[in-house]
Amino acid sequence: MAAKIIDGKKIAELTRADIAARAAQLEAQSGVKPGLAVIIVGDNPASQVYVRNKKKACEQAGMYSVVIEMPGDTTQEALMKQIEALKTDDKIHGILVQLPLPAHLDEDAVIAAIPPEKDVDAFHPVNTGKIMIGDYDFLPCTPAGVMKLLEHEGIEIAGKECVVVGRSNIVGKPQAMLLLHANGTVTVCHSRTKNLADVTRRADILVVAIGKANFITGDMIKPGAVVIDVGMNRLENKKLCGDVDFASCSEVAGAITPVPGGVGPMTITMLLENTLTAAKKAIGKNL
Repeated sequence: MAAKIIDGKKIAELTRADIAARAAQLEAQSGVKPGLAVIIVGDNPASQVYVRNKKKACEQAGMYSVVIEMPGDTTQEALMKQIEALKTDDKIHGILVQLPLPAHLDEDAVIAAIPPEKDVDAFHPVNTGKIMIGDYDFLPCTPAGVMKLLEHEGIEIAGKECVVVGRSNIVGKPQAMLLLHANGTVTVCHSRTKNLADVTRRADILVVAIGKANFITGDMIKPGAVVIDVGMNRLENKKLCGDVDFASCSEVAGAITPVPGGVGPMTITMLLENTLTAAKKAIGKNL
């Protein structure tokens, strides 16, 4: 039997409508409009698309949004100075520097320069530490989006065997922590994992974030498993695909996210949620 398709686009629309309503309520009560500043350095085409989508989503949610475009040869000093200016701007509650940065810039130093209370990507060491202990203000947007999908679909995590394929600081590691906080039994796999398929076939919930097109195939998953595909790859024919071979896996899984239209729409949605949270915390509102 074919798997149930988890419609991330639809879930994102519902969630964004709720965020927009809460943002409007905050503005009505306090006069404060949640504000997001996005800095983009250079002319990476994919990054430009992501930034445009973030700005559009902010505006649709009734939030203030500004995009700061800086040339590819921007110096570390100039970038830091721009972040410094945004730190003291009361209209800006969230600061995001679009990654990846040009090779000559120090990403770690840039992330560390963003105040934790305005770090809506949740990449700052303070925020990653808070996620580790389970007492956080913000969550990284993609892992948070995955959790929202599971919640919306009524998928129980507690007591389930959860496998995360990928160990990046942006997705894999925080995803594992969130599943652990939800009382899942979590295994993290990576390029050095031996007999990967033996591990993935144990998973009741399988989250794949490795950046390899169609890497996970139907024979690598447990019948009836929930398969969450975080990957976004462009094939030679220009079509988008995930890290999961959808055709074979959808015949075995109980539920699965498509690419596009699965996790992707949720990532920007959770950025909006973080920006709203940052604005509420800045003015002490608990809405």
